[in-house]
Amino acid sequence: MLWKLLVRSQPCRLCFFRKMQSTPKYKPFLAYFTTDRQSNKENKRTVETLYKFSVDIRKIRSLKGWVLLEDETYVEEVANILQELGADEAVIASILERCPEAIVCSPAAIDTQRKLWQLVCKNEEELVKLIEQFPESFFIVKNQENLKLNVQFFQELGFKNVVISRFLTTASNIFHNPVEKNKEMIKLLQESYLNVGGSEANMKVWLLKLLSQNPFILLRSPTTIKETLEFLQKQGFTNFEILQLLSKLKGFLFQLCPRGIQNSISFSKNAFECTDHDLKQLVLKCPALLYYSVPVLEERIQGLLKEGISIAQIRETPMVLELTPQIVQYRIRKLNSLGYRIKDGHLANLNGTKKEFEANFGKIQAKKERPLFNPVAPLNVEE
Repeated sequence: MLWKLLVRSQPCRLCFFRKMQSTPKYKPFLAYFTTDRQSNKENKRTVETLYKFSVDIRKIRSLKGWVLLEDETYVEEVANILQELGADEAVIASILERCPEAIVCSPAAIDTQRKLWQLVCKNEEELVKLIEQFPESFFIVKNQENLKLNVQFFQELGFKNVVISRFLTTASNIFHNPVEKNKEMIKLLQESYLNVGGSEANMKVWLLKLLSQNPFILLRSPTTIKETLEFLQKQGFTNFEILQLLSKLKGFLFQLCPRGIQNSISFSKNAFECTDHDLKQLVLKCPALLYYSVPVLEERIQGLLKEGISIAQIRETPMVLELTPQIVQYRIRKLNSLGYRIKDGHLANLNGTKKEFEANFGKIQAKKERPLFNPVAPLNVEE
């Protein structure tokens, strides 16, 4: 009876679930079939209702078998709510197989959740698609009141509903924060932006872009953010330069801590044998020098050196450090196929996104294949 008391003592949430022992990644084939002893303990009504909706019981047993042992489940009710939203039998089965906890969620709690998500969904069809893609984000929520207040707060800030729905599915942890904590963090971000020279006119756009690209900033400690900005100032970065980093790194600057930055700076200074001023210029060109760890930077520099690229070349085009060794090798092979020797030239042709590289490669290829003269054009020969 002890485990029942422990479960009842947990805070209110959409789904109650027990902490299960971790299961091995790979199981013997027979492990996917229940034993008679286990079958006798399962709630037969639950199993029969799941079969009715074409749910693969084996998947549930292997993923979250404990839900089948619950005395009280709501398979029919959950399926009916999903059907009312427009989900067909295949979608319902897929949702329940991937998120078995859904069947121990009370219909009232699911209905409340549905109404909350509909605040940011255009229609029921869009809501069903989101639930199908991210069932756990929908069915497992710690505090619905927090969710409601945070959704309203993000709408007041000016976020489009499509962005908020993305937060709900891919960054649901930020809705676990009390709304006051999120408000406090937003205020700190706004103050930080203004303190380094950002303008009131641009602040809203900057903030919306920042959080759209990295909403997990809201889970950071305000103290760490303050310490990071103060550390950069102590390293000699001006307010204008820090503002540049905020624009280039977006939310990643707030993911850093002083110790990590110091380690990366010390390594880069030794690797490139440069002064503090020169290093600062490198960082402004390639902010990745701040947020990549020392092992990552070391691996990438060594990878470039093995390809015959010099430290001087890397210093000239430090953005190349944003590429993994595998991408560098692939691009060098492609350029070599055209007779272009990267170690004898500029690294700009190696740099950029995949799309940028392919476009640049196409230009080099076209230039190489272009004839030296146009055989159709008349020649200007003196008579």
